[in-house]
Amino acid sequence: MRLLSGSDKVAQSPVHHPLFARFYARYSVTAETRLGMAGIRERLLTGLSGRVIEIGAGNGLNFAHYPGTVAEVVAIEPEPLLRQLALESALRAQIPVDVVPGAAEALPVKSEAFDAAVLSLVLCSVRDVPRALSELRRVLKPGGQVRFFEHGQGGGPAMRLTQRTLDRTLWPTLTGGCHLARQPVAALREAGFALGPQRQVLMPENGPALPSSYCTLGVAWRPDEPDTR
Repeated sequence: MRLLSGSDKVAQSPVHHPLFARFYARYSVTAETRLGMAGIRERLLTGLSGRVIEIGAGNGLNFAHYPGTVAEVVAIEPEPLLRQLALESALRAQIPVDVVPGAAEALPVKSEAFDAAVLSLVLCSVRDVPRALSELRRVLKPGGQVRFFEHGQGGGPAMRLTQRTLDRTLWPTLTGGCHLARQPVAALREAGFALGPQRQVLMPENGPALPSSYCTLGVAWRPDEPDTR
């Protein structure tokens, strides 16, 4: 019998955050209009085509914004309550959406099977960022595109200290494993993705800056050469 490594155990252990999932399901719907998230989703997804994998689909609010040029979305969501809500959203989508249980660190799909990938407020909460991005490289075709909208480290020294302090204390426990001080753009670069245009977004745009306010909307690509990792 093969012994599981630490990363194997992370990938196979269940994700279950029922209290946070219920809160997120309500809050995210409000954020569509009050925080302008619907517009962010439109900019995130416009121009996509072919087969798309969405990592950490949550309750499926992206599904209504995929353009008709997308042939299929495979939406990975590990949290049971959010996955059930995503299944309901998939039924209302104008394109085919297959909602699948699974973890970002061990994607249950074939290699080089997708033309594009979508990351939307997910790298903050995956348990092993390098492994998750290695999996993303594996499942993307050479030259495949990554569309991302992620929050992370930002602001001045006092805000960054606040983010790190919250990460070491209650924040991940209260928010389904979310971390405030991660650096998603740097993580994509370190994982071997080629970075494209990026836009810094403060959420909420017109309110006070919160530890979770510092977001980046951007594009990256898997290099054209075959992945030999």
